[in-house]
Amino acid sequence: MKQTKIQSVGDILIKFNPLEDKFISREFQAYGYHLAETLNDIKHKSLYMKLAKNIPRPLLGKALTFCADAKVKSKGRLFMWKLKELGAWENKNTKKKTADSRKIPIKDIPF
Repeated sequence: MKQTKIQSVGDILIKFNPLEDKFISREFQAYGYHLAETLNDIKHKSLYMKLAKNIPRPLLGKALTFCADAKVKSKGRLFMWKLKELGAWENKNTKKKTADSRKIPIKDIPF
């Protein structure tokens, strides 16, 4: 497996060229762009930047290492599927039943 080295903010800023890298101003944007390059999906770089901002890095790293060497048409699709399998976000359609959702109405007792 290919290990990716996490770059420090200083290293990113040294390589930063404001004339070429106009859309990168924060660290999570650089990581999102790195994801897009690795997955050969530059067209959706803004999606990966949003994921880098909102989803914990260990989950993104696991999904990236899973997809990096895969021989598939769309590495981006495989990446998103793996994030879903790892539980990066909850499914809105499945609601957990709790005791509060099954409350039984209490009848008044006459005195």
